[in-house]
Amino acid sequence: MAKTKELSKDTRNKIVDLHQAGKTESAIGKQLGLKKSTVGAIIRKWKTYKTTDNLPLSGAPRKSSPHGVKMGTKTVSKNPRTTRGDLVNDLQRAGTKVTKPTISNTLRRQGLKSCNARRVPLLKPVHVQARLKFAREHLDDPEEDWENVIWSDETKIELFGKNSTRRVWRTKNAELHPKNTIPTVKHGGGNIMLWGCFSAKGPGRLIRVKERMNGAMYREILSENLLPSARALKTKRGWVFQHDNDPKHTAWATKEWLRKKHFKVLEWPSQSPDLNPIENLWRELKVRVAQQQPQNITALEEICMEEWAKIPATVCENLVKTYRKRLTSVIANKGYINKVLR
Repeated sequence: MAKTKELSKDTRNKIVDLHQAGKTESAIGKQLGLKKSTVGAIIRKWKTYKTTDNLPLSGAPRKSSPHGVKMGTKTVSKNPRTTRGDLVNDLQRAGTKVTKPTISNTLRRQGLKSCNARRVPLLKPVHVQARLKFAREHLDDPEEDWENVIWSDETKIELFGKNSTRRVWRTKNAELHPKNTIPTVKHGGGNIMLWGCFSAKGPGRLIRVKERMNGAMYREILSENLLPSARALKTKRGWVFQHDNDPKHTAWATKEWLRKKHFKVLEWPSQSPDLNPIENLWRELKVRVAQQQPQNITALEEICMEEWAKIPATVCENLVKTYRKRLTSVIANKGYINKVLR
């Protein structure tokens, strides 16, 4: 609930004067344009404390001085990896003795909280410049152009991966009931590698890559799945193919194969998963698969195929429709990764 505006001292005194003159709370409220409850609270305060001034707040005073707050905020802004222990030592050297919980509470009031650092691709200056160049060149491309792109990528899905459901509703002492546990194995249980594609019209083909992929295998995957996906998705003539700069994708033989097939390929900046909306579909797929809790690799593959086919075309459409936001995000962050947009 939003905080109400504080009454001026003159208004509070006028309420008391009218009360002493014999007027009721309702009459005072109508005269001054205030709620009856507000008038009543001012009158009760006056009766109890004989004042309408603001009273001191209850609780212990804050230990962090304004200088300490400013110093701590400035330190973590410059170096977000600064620990609470480092801040305690810095403030002690500056003459202020505080505890780690005080540091946490102080920074939280400044809108800062301790979080796990996200893992993102290493961006060298050349990557940053390439990402900016891509975003600026395509910023004004019409939405129809992005709808005519077939996006692709590979991903690995673990049998008992990090996307498994981790919160359950259970009764006391039922923590080991099979319904309330997540099965684990010593060596992770294995995983499968998938190649998939999609467009604004919906998901394309999804296949399992059973062996270590090389350039020849990648070209075979494209030969057997890319064009059929384009046909099934009813893409317009002149559609564009997107893939990243994996060595298998950028090999001379692969480029030559794509050229001979007359496929248009979207020039892609390296280290840019945030620019590829298929990353959102991979996340969607992994969550769906984890909810099914497959117990072996065969079941994992089957469930992946089933859940991929169930992803609504509207999800794909929305990812492409908002593509301009990804470009503006890259520009706003000066080429660096902000987040994978939903």
